[in-house]
Amino acid sequence: MPKISEEHRAEKRQQIIAATLRCVERDGFHKTTMAAVVKESGLSAGSVYTYFRGKSDIIRAIAESGLTAVAEAITSFTPDPDSGDAAPPPERAIEAATQHLLDLSEELGVDLPRIALQTWAEAARDPEVRDLMAPEARRIRAAWRTYAEGAVAAGRFHPDADPERIAIVLTGLLPGFILQRIIVGDVSPKIYGAGLSDLLAAPSQRATQ
Repeated sequence: MPKISEEHRAEKRQQIIAATLRCVERDGFHKTTMAAVVKESGLSAGSVYTYFRGKSDIIRAIAESGLTAVAEAITSFTPDPDSGDAAPPPERAIEAATQHLLDLSEELGVDLPRIALQTWAEAARDPEVRDLMAPEARRIRAAWRTYAEGAVAAGRFHPDADPERIAIVLTGLLPGFILQRIIVGDVSPKIYGAGLSDLLAAPSQRATQ
């Protein structure tokens, strides 16, 4: 029997993950079954179960791969401390992070904000799902903390500001964007970033804008 290459394995795993995302987007997280994933993927049940033992394994793979890649997006605009470059202002950072989420949605052909909301709802109901998603949430917060450290050093925040507390707030802004995007529908990354700029600007700064 020919040996399956790592490239082939990665391709099949991604095919199954993509099928799962489409099922969740269409039917909701709780109603997405392994039978639905098998049908959506176009693979045999045996093939799917070769790569994943069940839905929890697929969720874990999605979380561990950082599919939304928000942490990586945040890292990309956080300059290396040795580069001498300054961290961008928070409004540009949050605009870039939210725009990345929408760009990736388009690339994958699924509504990642809607999928994220359904996943959070399931995590609130199911401790196992919550535990699977928690590491990715921590990676996103850690990436924001690294950004915050650079932003404090660049004078974007008060010099005595706590990067960890800033990271907690910035992490919370992402779900806020997603929720309003789905429920209200009139929020864009540019508007969201501009709103944060207005919120943080001192009265004297607003007067000169």
